[in-house]
Amino acid sequence: MAGEPQDDCLFCKIVEGHVPATIVRETETTVAFRDINPQAPTHVLVIPKAHYPDAAALAAAEPALAADVLREARAVADEDKLESYRIVFNTGAGAGQTVWHTHAHVLGGRGLEWPPG
Repeated sequence: MAGEPQDDCLFCKIVEGHVPATIVRETETTVAFRDINPQAPTHVLVIPKAHYPDAAALAAAEPALAADVLREARAVADEDKLESYRIVFNTGAGAGQTVWHTHAHVLGGRGLEWPPG
């Protein structure tokens, strides 16, 4: 069921504390942690604690929670003193999504080309 923890979800396991992660921020509704395969000097994932498979599903079901994720992405960038940064939501396998729990990538600390790879 949408919003409920999923037994087979890596990010739900991180939220529950069953899988270790380098957590940099945590709020009542979100968790932010360092990506294990960073693509930039700052590469942090911001996730809602509630399980939604992708950003589109989260925005449709809980727009206030989607706003929490974006607010925390900015807080991560502020803490890392990033003057510019990118927030990326991959939605669907064709866009590169590999974990089916909404997550925002906060990337910064180096030049980021456009269009992205």
